[in-house]
Amino acid sequence: MLSGAPPLVQLIKATMLRLPDASLRQMLTLPYVVLVIVTAAVIGLLSYSAGRDAVDTLSNHVLNETVSRISQAVDKHVAGSEAVLETAFPPDVPAPLSVADELDELRTRFWLATSIHRDPNNYAYYGDRHGQFFGIYRFSETEAELRLRTDGESPRSIHQYARINGELGPAVLEQRIFEPRERPWYKAGQGTSNQTWTAIYIDFKTLQLVSTRARRVNNALGEFQGVVATDLSLQLLNEFLKGLTLTANGFAFIVEPDGNMVATSRGPHIRKGVGDDNTRLNVMQSTDPLIAATYRSVRDLTAHAGNTMGPLTSSFEGPDGEIVQTGYYRLQDAAGLDWIIAVAVPRSDFMFQVNRNVKRTVFLGLLASVLIALIGFVVLSLITRDLRRLARITTSVGDGIMDLSMPSYRKDEIGELARSIATMQKRLLTDRLTGIPNREAVVRRVEDRILEHRRRGDSHPFAVLFVDLNGFKAINDRWGHEVGDRVLIEFARRLHDNLEQAGMAARYGGDEFLVLLEEVSGRNDAMQSRERFEVALKLPLELPELDGQSAWELTQGGTIGLALCPEDGYDVESLIKAADQDMYQRKLGRVARNEPA
Repeated sequence: MLSGAPPLVQLIKATMLRLPDASLRQMLTLPYVVLVIVTAAVIGLLSYSAGRDAVDTLSNHVLNETVSRISQAVDKHVAGSEAVLETAFPPDVPAPLSVADELDELRTRFWLATSIHRDPNNYAYYGDRHGQFFGIYRFSETEAELRLRTDGESPRSIHQYARINGELGPAVLEQRIFEPRERPWYKAGQGTSNQTWTAIYIDFKTLQLVSTRARRVNNALGEFQGVVATDLSLQLLNEFLKGLTLTANGFAFIVEPDGNMVATSRGPHIRKGVGDDNTRLNVMQSTDPLIAATYRSVRDLTAHAGNTMGPLTSSFEGPDGEIVQTGYYRLQDAAGLDWIIAVAVPRSDFMFQVNRNVKRTVFLGLLASVLIALIGFVVLSLITRDLRRLARITTSVGDGIMDLSMPSYRKDEIGELARSIATMQKRLLTDRLTGIPNREAVVRRVEDRILEHRRRGDSHPFAVLFVDLNGFKAINDRWGHEVGDRVLIEFARRLHDNLEQAGMAARYGGDEFLVLLEEVSGRNDAMQSRERFEVALKLPLELPELDGQSAWELTQGGTIGLALCPEDGYDVESLIKAADQDMYQRKLGRVARNEPA
């Protein structure tokens, strides 16, 4: 007779039928105990499912963010080497026929070149087809060493000196003959007209990984004359990875496609031998099976990813059967750089708080069955509500919606998770310097506004303003980036404070900002708003006087381009491009009127 009843009702009835001699208290208590236990189990499963979905979404954002940070660090680390070569030998400067004849000019250029990114590009050098060599190795801001060879036979002479035009110290001849034409960097640079990277090697003095960037230099007749190069130590990348804040079992590494280590946050990247017999460690030789498994996974993924525009995420089953979540990116440049960036975190690290919360939920349910079933049920319901709310909020964060309140009033693990999501929400969509929304946030907001415009099917336009600050480079060059940062913060505040209607002011990058005006009556209305922002930007900056002159006198406001949707474009890229072009035309107009731009 119980075959048609729900399973829970069948369980309760079966329990009561087995207690014919039980007291009324027992008969009233046991069904509720069973109900609370089953309910606690069901809620625990729902909580785990909702928490897992929320954590998966959040973990993908964390992995993407971490890979992006590493990619930016690598780009910053290697991009300076290009500027070093261009400063040492600008493209329009021919190579000298004799190093000795242009020694002073070479000293000046190479000193400036090694000043751009002294750490790590503190060594720039040049060798020509006649065996001549010129190089400057910077020990510090003021001390350097000149390495010179003016013929193709003698050893190099080493001169110590201080400051850019300091007097050279007495020459010290090297014991061995240094022949630049036989070096890998010379052969690599000679064979291509573009800049190129040599293979990574281990420096025998520092035992650090080093790569060299080289470029050929022609003479005045356009013929090959020599090669200019700079060394790049990869130690800073290792230090950066080891300083990353990851989970207890998470790690990150950078490898070449063949598996040779470039940098890693866990374990060695060089296999040490006897004496100087050290070799690069291939990731497949790592004693950590999880690192090798991660490499195999991302190697296959990057091989099929093509030219992606940003980091990707995936997951695989680790050697111990546990699911491992990964973020990865293949970084390539025109000079031949080809590295794979990978971050791996076991899913259990992300699920730790959720697992703890599920266990506590079950415990509270059992405790509530002893004390009072109703209270336990309410508590578990509230926990489930908050977990589902966190899942919805996390999904909204991925869509660029920032103004959502978190249930951070809780003091338990759910509150910790909520505060963690709130912190990540702010990190993902807020510019760290100015405190206003960042590029990703405003782009997503514009996309949402376009979708809203299409759904409504009406003719209500909206505007995008592209703001570029005038004279900002002069502030950085004269007073440094600290004052420049204060200027950016002040201009961001003005843009935000002068929003008189619905919209958003965001930092787009560098000294560029975007302003979204969500409701405008037409182009004239948008132009009036633009004039209001231009007036606000021209007001004196509230900064102390430096060198007898206020910083605001050099900024002279900003130039603002305008694009109207749908007239100037119906997608994000078109609108921003139109506003940027309008800003550029207005800058040209200012230049034509001899106004600062």
